[in-house]
Amino acid sequence: MTAHRLARTRSFTRRGDRMLKRSHQEAWDRYAGDLVLDVPRPHGEGSTAVDPAYRIDPAQIFGRSAPLVIEIGSGSGDALVHAATERPEWDFIALEVWRPGIGHTLAKMGREPLTNVRFVEADAAIALRTLLPPGSAHEVWTFFPDPWPKTRHHKRRLVSPDFADTVAALVQPDGRWRLATDWDHYAGAMRQVLDGHTAWELVSTGRAPLRPMTRFERRGTEAGRQITDLAYRRHP
Repeated sequence: MTAHRLARTRSFTRRGDRMLKRSHQEAWDRYAGDLVLDVPRPHGEGSTAVDPAYRIDPAQIFGRSAPLVIEIGSGSGDALVHAATERPEWDFIALEVWRPGIGHTLAKMGREPLTNVRFVEADAAIALRTLLPPGSAHEVWTFFPDPWPKTRHHKRRLVSPDFADTVAALVQPDGRWRLATDWDHYAGAMRQVLDGHTAWELVSTGRAPLRPMTRFERRGTEAGRQITDLAYRRHP
């Protein structure tokens, strides 16, 4: 019953097909074996779910203990590649349902893979409930999630009270949840959810330190949409 309900209210759309461009496929073939985690699927190949009994041990997969950033919906990887390059002492796990986006990100790494990055091809809204140990994340990033602008689709928006609970369990005390959107209504909805949540405190509306300017963002500003950045601190 629960799985069926969640399937009908997904917070994402899987854009187009799963075919990769040639250069992205080449990068996938070169790097995916090391950087894309092979996770068990409860519903078979092609599922965006992860077996809830499966756990990631970040120290094991990276071979070290380091501050961990979780990016939800890494898209084509602009923020991820920039941040992982600038912060080699941090580790990054990206959850992305769109395989061509992962391929595009791998291609942006060039000739050498970023060894402090791993990917999980999964629906973060469900997977993050069980995938990682509580309190394991230094930061969580949710940059430009699908705004679902139509009123009848607002229930599909990722940032909800339930998901705020999920992220609160994942982030260590004093850690950060960084968000960005170019839809004013969604920005207001994010504020409504998180300002009223006992685990979260707004600490900044300035641009996230490691979030680069992207083509996607430029298109939004050129269309007259204002970019809103929010950073919330996890209460101890």
